[in-house]
Amino acid sequence: MIANTLEQYRAYTGEETFSRIKPYETLAKMWEERSAEYAGLTAVSDDGKEYTFAALADDVADFRAVLKPRIAEKSRVAILLPNSYDFVKAFLAVVTLGCTAAVLPAHLDEKAVAGTRLMFGYDALITLDAQKASLCPDLTVISPSVTSGEKCPAAECDGKDGCTIIMTGGTTGRPKGALLSNTAVMQGVINSCLGVPGTFEQRYMLVLPLSHVFGLIRNMLASLYTGSTLHICRDNRNMFRDAAMFKPTIMVLVPALADMALSLSKKFGKNMFGDSLKTIICGAANVPQYLVEEYDKAGVALYPGYGLTESANLVSGNPENLNKPGSVGLIFPEMEYRIVDGELWLKGKNMMDGYVGCAEPDAYEDGWFKTGDLVKIDDDGFLYITGRIKEVIVLPTGENISPAELEAEFNTLPFIQDSQVFEDEDENGRRFLSLEVVPRAAEVQKLATDDVNTYITEALQKINESLPTFERVSKIVIRKSDFERTPSMKIVRYKKCQ
Repeated sequence: MIANTLEQYRAYTGEETFSRIKPYETLAKMWEERSAEYAGLTAVSDDGKEYTFAALADDVADFRAVLKPRIAEKSRVAILLPNSYDFVKAFLAVVTLGCTAAVLPAHLDEKAVAGTRLMFGYDALITLDAQKASLCPDLTVISPSVTSGEKCPAAECDGKDGCTIIMTGGTTGRPKGALLSNTAVMQGVINSCLGVPGTFEQRYMLVLPLSHVFGLIRNMLASLYTGSTLHICRDNRNMFRDAAMFKPTIMVLVPALADMALSLSKKFGKNMFGDSLKTIICGAANVPQYLVEEYDKAGVALYPGYGLTESANLVSGNPENLNKPGSVGLIFPEMEYRIVDGELWLKGKNMMDGYVGCAEPDAYEDGWFKTGDLVKIDDDGFLYITGRIKEVIVLPTGENISPAELEAEFNTLPFIQDSQVFEDEDENGRRFLSLEVVPRAAEVQKLATDDVNTYITEALQKINESLPTFERVSKIVIRKSDFERTPSMKIVRYKKCQ
C-alpha cells in the first residue's frame, strides 16, 4: 500500500514552510545550495564559538583537501568523534567528497574499533584519539584539526552512492551497520520538515549522540537543511545551563529526556529548556500520551514519531498530536507499506541498501523490509505501535502477549513514568506475568495519600482487572530506581524465561 503523498502534508506543514521544502538527490548538492543560501546565518554553535554557514562551508572544503590525497575514491571513512563542530565538519567533508561516512559511537574502545573496521570495511579513521586505532596498524588515521590551507571542491555524486553507515541492532539485536544512500538520507531530511509548521531558521539544541540516526538526520542534517542554528551540548549534565544561554526553539528528544525535563520544570516552576522552546520532536522509544498533553499545557507542541536506522530514521510523524496523542502519526511520502500478521513491512526511497558486517537473510521478503514492529492503522491512516515480534511472550496456555500493548495501558496513569511487563517464574518453575513500574515523581507528589505505594498498586490493579484474564499480571513491583537503559535511552528488557 502506498502511503501519503507530499501534497497531503501541505495543510499540516503550513504554506510558508511547505514552499521552502526542496528535494535533493544528494547531500552534496543540498549542502552546496543551502550553505550559499544561508551563508551569513550561524550554522553551528559549539564550545563558546559560532560558525556561519559560509565559515563551515570553507572549513568543509579545506578538510576535503586534507582527505582527498589520503583516501581512495568512493571509499568508506569512519568517524569516531564526540558531538562537536569537528564531527559536523568531518561528516560533511567525507560525504561531499563522494565517500561513505561510517559513524561510530564515541565510546568505542580499541577492540571495538578493530571489530567495526572488519564489519564496515573502512580504510581511514577520523578521530582525535589515535590510540583507538592501535589494533589496526595499517589504518589511515586523520585528526579533524588538520588543515590544508586549500579548498577542494565537492565531488560529483549520485543518489545511489553510499552516504553513511550507522550502527544498529536491527530486528535481531546483533550489531551491524545500516548502509544508507544519499537518496535515502535526503528523503529522511525532507520528511523531517513535514507536518511541523515553522521548521526553517530555528534554533536547534543537540543533546542526542550524532552516532545515532535520530541525532544525525533529524537533528544535525535537518538543522543544516533548514538554515537553522545547531547548538551542540557537549555534556548533557549541562543541557539546562546551555538551554538558558542558547534559548532553543526546537529540540529533538527521546521520551526519557523529555520526561525528565518536564518533571524538573514542574518542580522548579519554569520551563527548563526556556520559554523560547515551541516544538519537541520525540521518538526512538514509546512516547507516552502524558508527555504530549503536559507539554501542550506548557505551550510546547510535542510531536511523536516513529523511525528506524534502516529507514533513514523517519517512517511517520504525528501532526495531530493532540487529537491522536497515542499515535506515531501518518506514514511519510515516497514509502509503501504492508501489514503482514500484524507486522509492518516497508519499501521506499528512504530505506537502506542493506546491512554491512552481518548477513540478515530474514530481514527481507519479496523486497520488503520486515521491521519486526507490530502495528495497527486507524481509519484515518494513523499508525500505532503495539509491540515488537521478538518481545512477544508465549504463555503456557499458548496465548501470545505483546508487553508493549499492556504497558501502554498501565502507562495511561499520569503517575506512572515507565513500566515493563515480562515473563516471570516462581520457585517451582511456574511461569506468570509480572509488572514493574517507575513512578513519575512530579505526579506522585500530587497524590492525596500517606501510603503512595498502596495507592499506586491499587490503581494499577484496577487496570489489571479490566484486562482479559490471560493478559493480567500476577505480580506488581514499584521500583525505586529507573530501568537499565541503552545508549539511546530505550529500556533494556528482561530476558524471557526459557
